[in-house]
Amino acid sequence: MVRKVYNAEGVAASGPYSHAVDAGEFVYFSGQTAMNTIDGPDLTGNIAAQTEQCFNNLFKVMAEADVTSEDVVKVNVYLTTMKNFDAMNEVYKTLFQAPYPARTCVAVLELPLGAEVEIEIVAKK
Repeated sequence: MVRKVYNAEGVAASGPYSHAVDAGEFVYFSGQTAMNTIDGPDLTGNIAAQTEQCFNNLFKVMAEADVTSEDVVKVNVYLTTMKNFDAMNEVYKTLFQAPYPARTCVAVLELPLGAEVEIEIVAKK
């Protein structure tokens, strides 16, 4: 199988991976953090701004894959503390409409690049 991948300008990869892989009916998007933004501002401590930037990065890659937020079927959110859950949700609920995608949100010890939130998605073409 030859992987069909998508990458977006202005979005950095913090390791050896593609921003998204097309698997036929579904497109799998790698997790994005605010720190994956090339030349982006330091958003440390501002979970709302970091969440918004995660989605800005994801939406750039989604545009390359020709899918939109309406095509998202699953979202995984990783937070370094559940104390940021409400602030993340305030941003999240502005980006999707009911019926919402399935979602998992877990707290993790730490994330790459010092991020406080990382978000990955799966979209159906």
